[in-house]
Amino acid sequence: MSGNERIIKEFRENNGKVGGMFEGVPLVLLTTAGRRTGRPHTTPVVRLLDGRRHLVFASNGGGPKHPEWYHNLLASPQVTMETGTDEGHVKPFATRAVVLEGEERDRQYERQCLVNPAFRDYREKSDRVIPVVALYPLDLAADSERNRMIGRQLVVHHDELRVELAEVRAAVAAARAGAAAPRPTAGLARQLHRRCLTFCYGLQLHHTREDGSFTAFEQHFPHLAPVITRLREEHKVVEGALARLEQVLQAPDEDLAAVGAELDRVLDGLEEHFAYEEEHLLPALGAPHPS
Repeated sequence: MSGNERIIKEFRENNGKVGGMFEGVPLVLLTTAGRRTGRPHTTPVVRLLDGRRHLVFASNGGGPKHPEWYHNLLASPQVTMETGTDEGHVKPFATRAVVLEGEERDRQYERQCLVNPAFRDYREKSDRVIPVVALYPLDLAADSERNRMIGRQLVVHHDELRVELAEVRAAVAAARAGAAAPRPTAGLARQLHRRCLTFCYGLQLHHTREDGSFTAFEQHFPHLAPVITRLREEHKVVEGALARLEQVLQAPDEDLAAVGAELDRVLDGLEEHFAYEEEHLLPALGAPHPS
């Protein structure tokens, strides 16, 4: 287990508190989409509150390059932030990332230096301007038209995943047929591996972002609490199945039967999950249900 993985585990188990060199330091976890693979990446970073928004700093310990999470959020500013709460456990929040510039960036970085002098050292060590990023949590009470847009986007994402789901099933069927042929087609396993991983990462990212959005639903639509609880539990089941599928895909000698079995576990009930989510969340957002 890497140093970051240990911090993430401790953070989640202790309502955002960790020991060691980060004891007493306000941290959050950021999950961004890998700009090349689309795979979710989670990183602990130092946070400074500024009203409703959360400021994070791409210091990279004063290193010469911006950290990967910063490049990821430039490519896709939808960021899931996890933080400790008064409820006694870590919760995820859907946020929109905005890079601060000019005087505002300088002022907020200086605030952080006053709070944590290590950031003054980072600035002196590095030739680059250390970016400051503001994270704005999703607020479903702010704008009814935006809520409808969120609902429409939910359906778009589901439809994209439905198409990918059908393509993955077809790829598994083709790979099995090819493997059984007298002269199997070269590269079938590699093609299947690539297709399945693309689908897995897309579904993982979709559910990670939804888990953050669900926090806003719980806050603004308390009557949906039982629905959100069910959806979160279904996400955990899918997450476990995705982890097992990825293990099978990473095995040296890929077993197509094992891939197919694990894939079936991932896909089992997924369409029902999408339909249930649309049935209950779209009316709250004021968005039309797909026909």
